[in-house]
Amino acid sequence: MRSPLVTVIGEALIDLVPGEAPGDYQAHAGGSPFNVAVALARLRESTALMARLSDHGFGQLLRDRAAAEDIDLSAAARATEPATLAVVSLNGTGQASYDFYVEGTADWHWTIGELRRLPSKTEIVHFGSIASWTPPGSEAIHRVVHEARANRQVLVSYDPNIRPAVLASPSRARMLVERSVRHAHVVKASREDLEWLYPSQSLDDVCAQWQELGASLVVITDGARGALAYPAGERALRRPGRAIRLVDTIGAGDSFTAGLLSGLALRGVHSPDRLAAISHSELVELIDNAVLVSSITCERAGADPPTLARGRRAPGLLSPRDFVTT
Repeated sequence: MRSPLVTVIGEALIDLVPGEAPGDYQAHAGGSPFNVAVALARLRESTALMARLSDHGFGQLLRDRAAAEDIDLSAAARATEPATLAVVSLNGTGQASYDFYVEGTADWHWTIGELRRLPSKTEIVHFGSIASWTPPGSEAIHRVVHEARANRQVLVSYDPNIRPAVLASPSRARMLVERSVRHAHVVKASREDLEWLYPSQSLDDVCAQWQELGASLVVITDGARGALAYPAGERALRRPGRAIRLVDTIGAGDSFTAGLLSGLALRGVHSPDRLAAISHSELVELIDNAVLVSSITCERAGADPPTLARGRRAPGLLSPRDFVTT
């Protein structure tokens, strides 16, 4: 396996997804950071995951899945606590919602010793979701990403992946999210995230505020309508969605994040200086490819991102034909 290039930090939990029979659930590896790592690996990016993986049965399921995806777990920690559970509900249109069981589970108890430094040769680091705001482990995560940003040789990406069921209130959540935005060069969020966090502000105003906090590129996913990109000092760029037959939205945002980060890695955008110099045409390709990766995921059941065909890992605009048919 190649040395890690993209390192993902955060939770690796178990999604309990409804089966065909009432009351029937199937256990799947999940969690936003874990899903991002899987999607990156399937896009043929060298990927490391820094997560606390339980020594209990579900922890082995997570390890086995990571190994099958060729994700580097050398910087992951072994935890004595049980795995976090997320019970998934799907509405009539396939939109997913989640109930979390997080008390005393493995994902939130990072120590400084476990999260001392990033794997060597990391050039892009991504963090976010529940682990980024849940103490005590969130302090160790923020220390590592703060050091990465100060390095100026590593690009830092953040996705708040808001979960209202876990956060007490928008006002408290805003404080936690803005703390993380200060550490990031790239911030990806959804329209739903922003409308819950900032109910009285426009997307434009929130993205400008985040750029004042330090983000160079803010990208907002907008469901079937596509996505908006806000490069620093420039007007927003809107790119359309893709017409699909929706199965469900599980992992859609995480696949978008992976598509975006893979595009940055392919173009050598590994530093804030290179990010600041990204061209309009490069940004269009980045967003369009991320929309494509996300939309293909939505055409499948569960968090099942597409696999890039061998020999197709190169800068440029992707099409569905560039992915393995399953």
